[in-house]
Amino acid sequence: MQKTPVIKKVVFIISTIVFLFFGCKYEPVSQYTYRQPEQLQDGIAVGSLAAVNLDSSLIELGVRNIQDGRFGEVHSMLIYRDGKLVLDAYFQGHKYQWGAPDHYGAWVPWNATMPHTVHSVSKSITSLCIGIALDTGFIKSVDQSIFDYLPDHQQFNTEGKQAITIEHLLTMTSGLQWAEWNAPLSSVENDQVGIYFADTDPVNFILDRPLVFTPGTHFNYSGGNIQLLRAILENATRMPFDSFSQKYLFEPLHADSSYWSLRFRTGEIMAASGLNQTPREMVKIGTVMLNKGIWNGVRIISENWVEKSGQSFAGISGIKVPGEDFGRVGYSYTWWTKEFSNSGRKIKMYWANGWGGQKIMVFPELNMVIVFTGANYMSKVKELKILEKYVLPALR
Repeated sequence: MQKTPVIKKVVFIISTIVFLFFGCKYEPVSQYTYRQPEQLQDGIAVGSLAAVNLDSSLIELGVRNIQDGRFGEVHSMLIYRDGKLVLDAYFQGHKYQWGAPDHYGAWVPWNATMPHTVHSVSKSITSLCIGIALDTGFIKSVDQSIFDYLPDHQQFNTEGKQAITIEHLLTMTSGLQWAEWNAPLSSVENDQVGIYFADTDPVNFILDRPLVFTPGTHFNYSGGNIQLLRAILENATRMPFDSFSQKYLFEPLHADSSYWSLRFRTGEIMAASGLNQTPREMVKIGTVMLNKGIWNGVRIISENWVEKSGQSFAGISGIKVPGEDFGRVGYSYTWWTKEFSNSGRKIKMYWANGWGGQKIMVFPELNMVIVFTGANYMSKVKELKILEKYVLPALR
């Protein structure tokens, strides 16, 4: 039977939709073409992908698929290898806004000069500040009781809490009750949110939690631990936390756009999540770790601290991070750890991780740092897929 014009039209429309759907599934629509990053006056040397033996065709394909939204909302991807920034790709997306639907604020074209809210990457920056405080003699040892540096909170120095050390805070093993992964970050049932609305100062709020595990025996992800580190650093150095981080970390790195934007109602900086940085400044942090504590010939932090940050802490492994596609991972001094297999070769990585897709990834064996920013707050972060499909296979 001959098809009527109406049926032919319907068949044509359906065929076109099917073609577009399956075609878009495998081929990106965007026409991104790689170009070398711009040389800015920020101390970061730039180069080409080819110069560091990375296949530009694979990286281009990855960037196009990011542009097309295949990995949710990614705002930037940067690659630094062999002493050079060889990729800095920026995309459009939402600024972070806590109370908005999906935490989406204004829609903007992200670029190299715009600071990004890095969320829990802040924890790893706070950890670096603690390491610097040890290097400079303000703090004697990570094995000290936290109450050596909390003179105004000695009422909590009891019922086993006196055994909590600085290292326990760094490794999320303080044993203090804290609910951060089992409630949405839009709810006061989440302690990381509830602490903001509490009618007491943050240190009181945290130390008043019951001790539910012997310190050092159980991993429990806790922004409260990091907030205690902020108080310890301020008491040890007699400097405001932002002033210390500015003097000893951001100024030596010429990270002029880095700033702490979030404070509690009582005035204290939210050290677990309140930092803003440009992606290139995040690269600088990764470079310090990659170069064993040195940035452009200047020692920022001890090599020993970098080594501890890059190795899984004893007894902490098999952790599944909510909202991430990294599978089971380990943990160190606020840095996550994982081992990859690429073409039969084992590759170690450690990284600072922030909610929504903020990452500073360090690959010591590859002499490489990769940075991501994004806004996948209510959907799964898929940056491991970007690594496995495009970046690691691009290695020659």
